[in-house]
Amino acid sequence: MPPEGSLTNSITIVGRGVPANYEITVDGDIELVGADPLEEAMVVTDHAAEGAVETGVMRFRFSGEMANVHLVDWNGVPASESQSTPEAHIDYGVPARDCSI
Repeated sequence: MPPEGSLTNSITIVGRGVPANYEITVDGDIELVGADPLEEAMVVTDHAAEGAVETGVMRFRFSGEMANVHLVDWNGVPASESQSTPEAHIDYGVPARDCSI
């Protein structure tokens, strides 16, 4: 577990109403915020997370820099070619209280 306060960056994956997959890789640590990782997402390592989203949001906090975000719709079509893929919002230097809303 990373030291308290070290995960100052956030990424929010927003579903668009259809099943879609995401993969996130960072060069620091990453953890899921406000959900059960066994039900909502699978944190593969300390540096990567992957999962699926249909509606709602998945929130993660991370340290370091974002290395990769890969988003695909239910057919495997990437974000740049499909309006059904989720949106990703990345923020650096976010206080912990802002991500738990």
